[in-house]
Formats: sequence, C-alpha cells, structure tokens
Amino acid sequence: MTLVTGQRIPVSLGERSYEIVLEPGSSRTLGDRLKPLIHTGKIGIITDRHVARHYLKPTVESLRQAGLDPVSIVLPPGERTKTLATVARILDVLATHRFERRSMLLALGGGVIGDLAGFAASVYQRGIPYVQVPTTLVAQVDSSVGGKTGVDHRLGKNLIGAFHQPKGVIIDPFMLHTLPRREWIAGLAEVIKYGIIADEDLFSFLEASMPELLKLDAQAVMRAVARSCEIKAEVVAEDEKESDRRRILNYGHTIGHALESLGGYRRLIHGEAVGIGLVAEADLAVHLGICGKDVATRIRRLVQAAGLPDQLPSRTSFGALWGAMQHDKKVVGGNVIGVWPVRLGEVVIRPLAQEACAAWFRTLGSPSQRRKPAMRKT
Repeated sequence: MTLVTGQRIPVSLGERSYEIVLEPGSSRTLGDRLKPLIHTGKIGIITDRHVARHYLKPTVESLRQAGLDPVSIVLPPGERTKTLATVARILDVLATHRFERRSMLLALGGGVIGDLAGFAASVYQRGIPYVQVPTTLVAQVDSSVGGKTGVDHRLGKNLIGAFHQPKGVIIDPFMLHTLPRREWIAGLAEVIKYGIIADEDLFSFLEASMPELLKLDAQAVMRAVARSCEIKAEVVAEDEKESDRRRILNYGHTIGHALESLGGYRRLIHGEAVGIGLVAEADLAVHLGICGKDVATRIRRLVQAAGLPDQLPSRTSFGALWGAMQHDKKVVGGNVIGVWPVRLGEVVIRPLAQEACAAWFRTLGSPSQRRKPAMRKT
C-alpha cells in the first residue's frame, strides 16, 4: 500500500464515547497510543496463533518501550474458540497475574478475538477497560466497533454476551496485507452490507471499485473501511443497546448465522455465510413484496463480483434452516425479526412468518438443483 491519510471517527456515547483511529502504520506505535488510556502498567494482549506469528512480538516491544507491562494470552484461531471455556481460561490468567480493575486488555485479532477479549473485560472484576486492534477486514469495519461482546452456544451464535464499549479502536490497514485471501474476501460481505442498509453511494462505489478492492488498492481500501466505520458509529450512537435502529446492522445475518451454526462453524466462515445471507434475504424481500427484483439482482451481482458464495449450501433443508433461525438472538417472542431492503440504502425491520419463509424456500427448487457454494482455501 502507498501512504494514505489517516482519519479519526468519533463514536458518541456520552461518558462511554471513544475514537476509531484509522491510520496506516498505527499498529507500530501502540505503546504510545495506549499509554494515555491506561491507569496502570499491566495490559493483557489477547490474540490467536495466526495473528501472534505476525504481530505479537512487535506489539509486546512497543508496549514495553512505553513503560507498560504486557501479559500475552495466545489462543487457538477460529470460531470454535469462542466459548465460555476460553473466557474462563482468559480469566484464570488475569487472576493469576493479579490484574486489577484499572488494568487493561488489548484485543489483537479478528472478530473472534475481539468478542472474547471484550466479554472477558466485561466480567472480570465487573468490568475493566479494553482496546480493539482489529487485524481482519470483518473486524475493522464491523465487530470492533459498538461494544458487542460474547461467545457462542452450541445452539446458536453469540447467545451469551454483554455490551461493553472499548476505550478506543485502532485500525491499521497495513495489517490486512497478512490476511489470508479467503478472509479478505469474506470481509467484503460486511462492507457490502453497509451500502445496502445505509448508503447507496457506497454500494455504487463498491460496484465500480471491486477490482481495486480485490487487489487491496490503498485508496479503495481506506474509503471502504472509513465509510463502513462512519455508518457503524452513527448507528451505534443512535441505538447503543440494539433496541431499535441498530438492528439494521443484522441484515444478511439472520440466514447467515443460521448457516454458520448448521455447518458447525467449520464449513463457512462468517463473511461467507453473511454473503449468502445478503443475497437470500434480498430474494426473500422480493418474495414478500418489500423490494423489486432489480435490488436483489444488483446485490447478487456485487456479492458474486467479490468472489463470495451466493447460494444456500446444496444440502440445506427448510426445517434445519428455520430451526437454526429460531435460536438466533434476534428472535422476539418466538418470532424471527428480519431486516429487509426496500431499495439500496434503505431497509425495514419486520417479523418473518414461518409460512412465508417456507413458501420462499420452495421457490429455490430441490436441494440437488442448488449450486454448492465454492469454498476457498486459506
């Protein structure tokens, strides 16, 4: 990447307000950036083996040079690590090293690490501060912002968690260069989501610039990440605890989370499942009479252009899909609450009846008629 200008994006939440710092190379000066935010020297670095290989040593050195006392906790990578057992392991380390209420955690990794570190921070001594340093595209544009933390349950994704806002989010787009190709492409699903729910201009930019984004062009990446963070910050500021407007961020995730769960968090990674969800839920919206076919067509074409899967896995049955959707945390009073596009840049929140969903599912044809989503190697 060539050098591009940094940006600071405020997340306005009263006394819980913080900044998203989007700046190339910012990960190299973490110690100096974090020192004003921490009241004691002790700081726990939560990361996974893949990220540690690239970034743990320079992070530890930067913190020590700033006079801080880092303690590293390196976890196995992947969604299957996001459990209460892993949180207990983190808490054991914090207690053993005598972390105090004013000590801090640093989430160095993707969405799984951010969720784990944030949840551990929310429950240790009833809440200690933490900072997000996201290393994946999904985390940089979505999961690191907004204070949602938690772990998965065997019956559903993110069923156990808490709202706990970070003290800051430090995004270094240079870190995306060490991201496996599959993870990079998967992250584009969340960027596409923002264009669908809130900004048609962003969607049009993605349509025109997808070739550049796939090549990690510096200017294209900065614009996509910055605009995504701006939208996420605006929505979170309006609705911190997801009681109303923040639910629009779930677009593509009702079906996406169900597919992740059905695959045991092994077959599809998060962004791939969301990519399918973006297309499927747009198609459902057409079936429900909420939007026109042109909207669903543009969404499918952009998802395909990004290299994301756009079809339900061939063996998915309606009973299994609907059952998995029933375990989603967005279910209210037994009703699945969906987010549906009206047009690009505008969505509505409405419940989904089982009969209507079943009628839509029948339009997809038999499982053998559906294409198997292409899985990419890491």
